[in-house]
Amino acid sequence: MSAIILNGKSLASDFESEIKKETEQLISRGITPTLATILVGLDPASATYVKMKQSTCQRLGMKSIAVELDEKTTTNELLNKIHELNNDDSVHGILLQHPVPSHIDERKCFDAIELDKDVDGVTCLGFGSMTMQEPAYGSCTPAGIMRILEHYDIPIEGKHAVVVGRSPILGKPMAMMLLNKNATVTICHSRTKNLQAIVKEADILVGAVGVPKLIKSDWIKSGAIVIDAGYHPQEKCGDIDLEGIESLAYAFTPVPGGVGPMTINTLIYQTLLSAKKLVE
Repeated sequence: MSAIILNGKSLASDFESEIKKETEQLISRGITPTLATILVGLDPASATYVKMKQSTCQRLGMKSIAVELDEKTTTNELLNKIHELNNDDSVHGILLQHPVPSHIDERKCFDAIELDKDVDGVTCLGFGSMTMQEPAYGSCTPAGIMRILEHYDIPIEGKHAVVVGRSPILGKPMAMMLLNKNATVTICHSRTKNLQAIVKEADILVGAVGVPKLIKSDWIKSGAIVIDAGYHPQEKCGDIDLEGIESLAYAFTPVPGGVGPMTINTLIYQTLLSAKKLVE
């Protein structure tokens, strides 16, 4: 039997219809869900990502505030802008686009974002709250993956999940989200020994390491759930070699069209949730 394709692109499109409807209802009550995006410097890839997020907001009837700061912006100047947005009641979510120029203390700036407006799930407080199953917005890529798994009724409880990657906004929160759903979780990284053998044990495999096709298809256990959270535009692939995956896995996310669309959708959805708190 051929594997189930976990189609994030079509799922995001379906969710957009619901988000647009709920946005219209909020607007009728005098609240326009608003996301402020902060871009520091001239990195072209970052500028593209920010524009995609802004255009999605606008398409769904939300408001997008574009804050563009000079490459020479200091940590204190960026902190002042974040504090200004924290204190603006019309702003429901704040996104600081990663990476910022190297002279800026990025972690300090991330953590300056108010928890209620941390719709991108980047603060230490948000991570800790999510881990302890307290109210918080999850990091958008792993939260998007969890929404994919939930939609397709993929069983998680009791499964052995292997997460390859330990970044603060992907690998680590991914592992905690799976743990909170009663998976047994192994986190691997660049210094893990016998990576192939560990991957082979995975009932649920998440590639989140940022290296093109690092995980080979012959490492993957038959019947596994395969989630590729990487995307490398030049190589046109993710972190997992998906050749022949249809006959091997139980289900998998394609690249592109899998995890990526649900990342942006989750950011927009969490901005909507933040705005809805004002009427609940």
